[in-house]
Amino acid sequence: MEEFYRIRRLPPYVFEQVNRAKAAARNAGADIIDMGMGNPDLPTPPHVIEKLKETLGKPRTDRYSASKGIAGLRRAQAAYYERRFGVKLNPETQIVATLGSKEGFANVAQAITAPGDVVLVPNPSYPIHAFGFLMAGGVVRSVPAEPTPELFGALERAIIHSIPKPIAMIACYPSNPTAYVASLDFYKDLVAFAKKHEIFILSDLAYAELYFDGVPPPSVLQVPGAMDVTVEFTSMSKTFSMAGWRMGFAVGNERIIAALTRVKSYLDYGAFTPVQVAATAALNGPQDCIKEMRDTYRKRREALVESFGRAGWDIPPPAASMFAWAPLPEKFKDVGSMQFATLMVEKCGVVVSPGVAFGEHGEGFVRIAMVENEQRIRQAARNIRRFLETGVDSLHNVVPLANRR
Repeated sequence: MEEFYRIRRLPPYVFEQVNRAKAAARNAGADIIDMGMGNPDLPTPPHVIEKLKETLGKPRTDRYSASKGIAGLRRAQAAYYERRFGVKLNPETQIVATLGSKEGFANVAQAITAPGDVVLVPNPSYPIHAFGFLMAGGVVRSVPAEPTPELFGALERAIIHSIPKPIAMIACYPSNPTAYVASLDFYKDLVAFAKKHEIFILSDLAYAELYFDGVPPPSVLQVPGAMDVTVEFTSMSKTFSMAGWRMGFAVGNERIIAALTRVKSYLDYGAFTPVQVAATAALNGPQDCIKEMRDTYRKRREALVESFGRAGWDIPPPAASMFAWAPLPEKFKDVGSMQFATLMVEKCGVVVSPGVAFGEHGEGFVRIAMVENEQRIRQAARNIRRFLETGVDSLHNVVPLANRR
């Protein structure tokens, strides 16, 4: 039978080949070091868990919650933005809680996109940035991901050659997957560009607190007048190691926030109230846990760069995010990122994400998530060293071929 319309618009799931190799290896008893998915392994801070326990079972907390987020949670997010960025937000009209930033992106696409509308999306980029608009009936036009002056030339060309004119552009800094970081001066130019061409900026700031060189990444909303054209998405997932809790926010332009709030009101009743209360405690409570989390990832970054370098694979140290964006080792340049990632699982038991999964311009790279401890990272480096030194043809598989299904 013919595929449904929206399913036809989605490309094949590019992680499937790597996932099959990973499942086969694990089923055969292999020790797999999984650095593929950006799934935080650090514990949620104790005071957040205690607030969840305290709230569970209290009267009325088991009922439907507020789709846009309980008032205390929205006030806490406003306080965070003022404290961290010096940006004032109205909790009633400029903030809506989302079920993670991924859901926020998907539903804002539903809220603002008409069939055939064009959106400018960095390539490579986190998949929902493009697929949310594809599923909503929009058209995606790729632009470079790196925040350089050259990007604006590409944006200008995209505006000129797109019919109809684009309605929005995506910004994601610190970037997933590339770990690029944008400056406030770059954002000033981006806001000026958006106003000149009357398009919206949809900013993904999920990694705002994961930085390593002492300079906190800015918010585009720090630019005067940015609120006129910008909505920004943040997440509790990485900052407080609350990925499975599914809690995030969209903040900024009142028109888009109102549209997103209305769409969400038809689709969900918000996160479980105790989760929202615990998230409020995270934002309002002690922030030492954020520095501890950042220090842990910094040490992992150092272990990764040092040990992989000694193994023969030079990894550019990321300035921010929980990812390293690594060019394929020289002898594997012609293999391609998908085949290389599959070989990594089969030959040395290490999982990474193929760069092509984030767009065709991600080819030639893999994304390495720093979600294993330092000891495991060094173990991965030892496995990789044997792989790189021995070569594809002569190194035994982690899982003997006879044991594969």
